[in-house]
This record gives sequence, structure tokens and C-alpha cells, in this order.
Amino acid sequence: METNLTINGTKQRLDLDPRTTLLDALRHHLGLTGSKKGCDHGQCGACTVMVNGRRINACLTLACMHDGDEVTTIEGIGQPGNLSPLQEAFVSEDGFQCGYCTPGQICSATAMLKEITEGWPSHVTNDLSGKSALTAEEISERMSGNLCRCSAYPNIVEAIRKAAGENA
Repeated sequence: METNLTINGTKQRLDLDPRTTLLDALRHHLGLTGSKKGCDHGQCGACTVMVNGRRINACLTLACMHDGDEVTTIEGIGQPGNLSPLQEAFVSEDGFQCGYCTPGQICSATAMLKEITEGWPSHVTNDLSGKSALTAEEISERMSGNLCRCSAYPNIVEAIRKAAGENA
């Protein structure tokens, strides 16, 4: 099945089995191995990418479902020598240990910060009429779909706050 995607700003035409997940299309057909296959059940968040600016688990969606969509992976957020502010904050705040979950964490956090800017509340947001405060509780709730087996959570929270311009 022909599927046309814009991946990290580049148009891609793929001829895929309609059962191919977006994650497998990225990793095995396009060689974009930054997104990881962790649980393959949508529970760990290692495969998080952004589709049309919204974060999704790439292991739970078929590539053909996104024909015409814009997909951003960790490779599209920044590269060595040209890191995004969030990637730089992950480095400076030691927001990773083994690094396996880091691409998904960064993709998720990038989209999450946009959601906050757009006024999306979370389950723990206290004031629904204003901007959400980037408390540890707020960030933890919003990032709860991204697991870190190394337990670098406090540093991930600080990296997100730093990138958002908050006092960490």
C-alpha cells in the first residue's frame, strides 16, 4: 500500500504492507532508529513521536493511517552539534542514564510543552482558566505515559522545567 508521509520535513513515499506500524516504517523502512521499540503495547512510551504536532505511540498505529501526515521523530528535533533546548537541558540536568527511553521522553516533552502553551489542562491542573504551573506533579502527570527503567525521573522533570524557562 502506498503511503506518503512527511518525516522530519522530508516527503517520503513508502510502499508498505498495510499492517506495518508507524514505528516499524520509521525504523526498518526509513532507517530512523532513534524511536525505540520497548514494550510494543503502548505502555512504555519509548516509541513516542509527534504526528501533526501531537505525541503518539508509534507502535500502536499503522503507517497507512497517517497518509499525508507530518511526523517528527527525535532525529527531526535536533542533531549532535545542533541540539534543541530540551535536548540540551536533558544533557545538562542528566535527564537520562541508559538513554533507551530518552528519544521518546524528549518527543513527548516537546509536545507536552506545546500542549501547556495552548492551555490544555491535565488531570492535576488546579486552575483551568490560566497557564498550568510546571510543578513536578504537573510534569509527572503529563509525562506518565513515558517510563524510565533507570528512574531518572527527577532529572527529567528538572530538564523539562529548565527548557521551559522555569527555575529548576
